[in-house]
Amino acid sequence: MATIGTRLMTWWKGELVGQDQFGNRYYREKAGLRRWVLYRGMPEASKVPPEWHAWLHRTTDAVPAGRAAAKPWEKEHVPNLSGTAGAYRPPGSLLQGGRRPHATGDYEAWRPD
Repeated sequence: MATIGTRLMTWWKGELVGQDQFGNRYYREKAGLRRWVLYRGMPEASKVPPEWHAWLHRTTDAVPAGRAAAKPWEKEHVPNLSGTAGAYRPPGSLLQGGRRPHATGDYEAWRPD
């Protein structure tokens, strides 16, 4: 969901460059100075694929032609879950009940001289 200002600037000065597999649309200013993305759905920066990230940050001037072949070690995109019920909560976290294992005695606190 883009703000009204972003939508107006996109309509007035933007030129559509491409779209990724998540439905995000990428634009550049007609004068060529700025580059930006309009996210499909909620704005989530981690949804920008690496090839488009490189283009947005001017690492490359070549517009990505399509999705590069997936490597065997690559995983599917998972959105940032911070602040949601699916967020990682390590053992001992207050949101996990706040229980931690007792100290084992192998730690000695630092004391200034």
